[in-house]
Amino acid sequence: MLPTDTPSQNYPIYLDCHSTTPVDKRVAELMLHYMTKAFGNASSIDHSYGDEAEQAVSQAAIHVAKLIRASPKEVIFTSGATESINLAIQGSILEKTTNKTRLCIAVLPIEHKAVLDTCYALAKKGLAEVINLQIDSKGRLDLDHVEKVCALGVSLLCVMAANNEIGNIYPIQEVGKIAQKYNIPFLCDASQAVGKIPLNFEEWGITYLAISAHKLYGPKGSGALVVRKGYQLNPILFGGGHQKGLRSGTLNVPGIVGLGEACRLRLLEMEEDEWAIAYLRDKLQSLLLNNIPGLLINGDVSSRLSGNLHISIPDVPNSAIIARVRSKLAISTGAACSSGVETPSHVLQALDLPKELIEGGLRIGLGKFTKIKEIEQAAEILSSAVYLIRQIMCSQS
Repeated sequence: MLPTDTPSQNYPIYLDCHSTTPVDKRVAELMLHYMTKAFGNASSIDHSYGDEAEQAVSQAAIHVAKLIRASPKEVIFTSGATESINLAIQGSILEKTTNKTRLCIAVLPIEHKAVLDTCYALAKKGLAEVINLQIDSKGRLDLDHVEKVCALGVSLLCVMAANNEIGNIYPIQEVGKIAQKYNIPFLCDASQAVGKIPLNFEEWGITYLAISAHKLYGPKGSGALVVRKGYQLNPILFGGGHQKGLRSGTLNVPGIVGLGEACRLRLLEMEEDEWAIAYLRDKLQSLLLNNIPGLLINGDVSSRLSGNLHISIPDVPNSAIIARVRSKLAISTGAACSSGVETPSHVLQALDLPKELIEGGLRIGLGKFTKIKEIEQAAEILSSAVYLIRQIMCSQS
C-alpha cells in the first residue's frame, strides 16, 4: 500500500521494495520546504538563502554519518548509488594508473550491475583485471577464497552489504578485516542495507560505502559515497570543484535533505520496523509454501534482509506469472535496472541454479508500509495465478 491515509483501488499491492521504496511523508514534507521556501544554492554564501541551504546540507551529512557510524566529513553527496559506485571504482583505479603496479579488482559475482559493468568497462579498456570471488548455491561468500585473493594482491575489493535480488546479508566486518590485513581499499555497495541492518563504517574497515536514498524511504536521484579519511580518488565529474573537488555540480539540496531525514528516521525506527517486516515476510513465505506445490526459496534464508523473499516455481515461467498478476500485484523478476531486459538474472546464474529455477524466479520485497492484509491478498493472488497457469499448461501438453 502507498504511504497515504487511505488505500487507492487504482494501485496494485506494492511488493517491490528492493526496486524502490515510497518516500516517507515526513521526508517529502521537509523536502518541499527546501524546494519552495529555503530554495537557495548551497554554494551561494553571500546571502541567507545560501547559508540556510549550506546548513541543511551539513545537517544531512550528520544524519547520514550517524546512521552508518562515520564522520560527516567523509560524506560526499551524489545522485545515487550508481554514481557513487562509479566514482569509487573509476576514481580509485584512475588514481593508481600512474603507478607501475598490477591493477586488479576482486568482485562478488552477484554484485549489482553498477559494480560489475563499471569493473568490466575498465577491464575492456585494459586498465584492470577482474577476479570473481567464490560463492555457493545459496550465494554465500567463501571468506577463505577472499583471503587467498587478497593475499595475492588486488587494487580494489568489492563486496556488497546485501544483495538486491536474493537479499543475502554479507559478513562485511570479516571482509573488512581481510582488506585491512592486506591494505586493500574496500568498496561496499550498501544501497540495499543502509537503514535496514546496522553498519559501522569506521570500525569495519570499509574504505568506500555507497548509499541510495530511494532504498530507505527517501527520494530518487539522491545518494552518497562515504570515503574514508586519507584515501584519494580521481574525480569523474569536473566543474566548480564542489565537495572537495570530488564531485562537482550544484548540490541537490532538497534531495540531500531528503536523504538526511530518511537516515535520521531509520536510525530511530529501523530496529522496530525491520522486526515487523520480517514477521510479515515469514507469514507470506509460509502461505506461499503451503499453497504452491514445488515452490522453492532462493538465497541464504539464515542471513537475509527482513523484507526479502526470493522464490522459484520450477514449472511456471516468471513472465507468465507477471503477466497475470501485474494489475493486482507489483513484484519483479529481478533487479530493476535489468528487469526490462529479456536476459536471465545474472545473480541466479552465478548461483549455478538449474535453468527451470532461474526462469521461475520472482523477487518479492516488503517494506515498512506493507500491511498484513496485503500479505494475505498477495498470497492468494500468486497462488491463484500459479494454479491457473498450471491448468492451462497441463491442458496444452
